[in-house]
Amino acid sequence: MNKYLKNIDKQIEFNQGKNIFLDKTDITLKFIDDTIKAISEITQINSGSEKILIDYTTDKAIEEFCRINQYYSFNSEAKKDLRNIYSDLFSNIKANNHSIETISKNHYQNLKQWVIKTNPFAEKIYSKAAPDIKPVACSEYSPDLQINVLKIDSKTLMQPVLDIGCGKEGNMVKYLVENNIEAIGIDRFSFGNNHMFYSDWLDYDYGIEKWGTIISNLGFSNHFKHHHLREDGKYIEYCKKYMDILKSLKTGGRFHYAPDLPFVEQYLDDKRFKIDKNEIGECDFKTTIIKRLK
Repeated sequence: MNKYLKNIDKQIEFNQGKNIFLDKTDITLKFIDDTIKAISEITQINSGSEKILIDYTTDKAIEEFCRINQYYSFNSEAKKDLRNIYSDLFSNIKANNHSIETISKNHYQNLKQWVIKTNPFAEKIYSKAAPDIKPVACSEYSPDLQINVLKIDSKTLMQPVLDIGCGKEGNMVKYLVENNIEAIGIDRFSFGNNHMFYSDWLDYDYGIEKWGTIISNLGFSNHFKHHHLREDGKYIEYCKKYMDILKSLKTGGRFHYAPDLPFVEQYLDDKRFKIDKNEIGECDFKTTIIKRLK
């Protein structure tokens, strides 16, 4: 099993950053020799192992797409569709009705159509881009920086704490847990940590009056702002989820986030929510702290 998992990693690494929207993707995107060798042995894999490999490939592919562009959005339905693509790939390989070249070409066309369906903006910006795409930066920030930007006082933090878009390393979550603060994080990665969970923030069930503090540094609100400015953006979904997040705060709980969202904050009921704004150095945006009053 480990051999196949390593092969999946090598295959994804080989295709890293390659532009799936170019006309000649069947030349640039292809199966490496190790993958072709693994394909010849695929009939030896039982159904349980095949499921593990399909799930692993799906998660790794989503991570790679998000590495290329942090503004890609893949909800549970998109993930299910992607898993079906990889399930079909395994089935086509097993059926052995077509050449490896044909299977490979069809597979990458399926991936391309999946990206267009889930994130239409991608075709517009990448169809005439270079063969190799430079990732849209998405950084892991230190706890000290996040504490400073989000104006967090760990000594008076109401618990439990939820970090939306905690990052693959979950630096802030780890810091809070190490300081005996009940905290979890969510993001679009597979974690091997009991305090961090895979979830798209538009799919996550935040609950009602559940959290003492919710934080998100250049995460949820950054993407909300991005979708608000896009013609095909999911701004309505983000607005609904934003209100779900506020409803999930306990009375007296706070939502700390940056950048600020003045286009939606102006409509909040000041009898239910108190808004504080803080400058961030010379940045052209601010940190917002929303306290739930009742």
